[in-house]
Amino acid sequence: MELKEAIQLIKADYTAGAWADLGCGSGLFTYALANLLPAGSTIYAVDAAPVKLTARPHPAQQKIVPLQLDFVQNTLPVEGLQGILMANSLHYVKDKQALLRQLSSRLAPGAQWIFVEYDTDVANAWVPYPVRRNALQQLLVAEGFSRVTFLGERPSVYRSGRMYALTAMRI
Repeated sequence: MELKEAIQLIKADYTAGAWADLGCGSGLFTYALANLLPAGSTIYAVDAAPVKLTARPHPAQQKIVPLQLDFVQNTLPVEGLQGILMANSLHYVKDKQALLRQLSSRLAPGAQWIFVEYDTDVANAWVPYPVRRNALQQLLVAEGFSRVTFLGERPSVYRSGRMYALTAMRI
């Protein structure tokens, strides 16, 4: 996927402030988010492996801070986040409900989540704990996120299915 496609997939209005991209990998969605956030925002690019972001265009007024950390096993060292991005990382988490509860404590009131996932329930080596769109929406509502918004979908290059993006917010 190209940067402009990633930007289009998660395009929405987001609040300035501190954000975390959990499971950032090479940073494709980190940079997509940087292109969508208001000036002066900070994105913590978090990954269990040493963070090696691929150079991509992003606004100079956004700060990207690499942070090596296993977000499932360890507590995020940042509080008051305006948002959390999980692009192709939630499907590595077996107990999604416990993770959502744990990470919610790091969010500021009115903060937003962004999820990008594969719309499948068939597991494989790269997607061990998949979550269909409707199942994730139900989980988020059960966890008190009363505003869940579908952002879009696109064909998956790796699977015969589709990828989807949605946001969630407690109001």
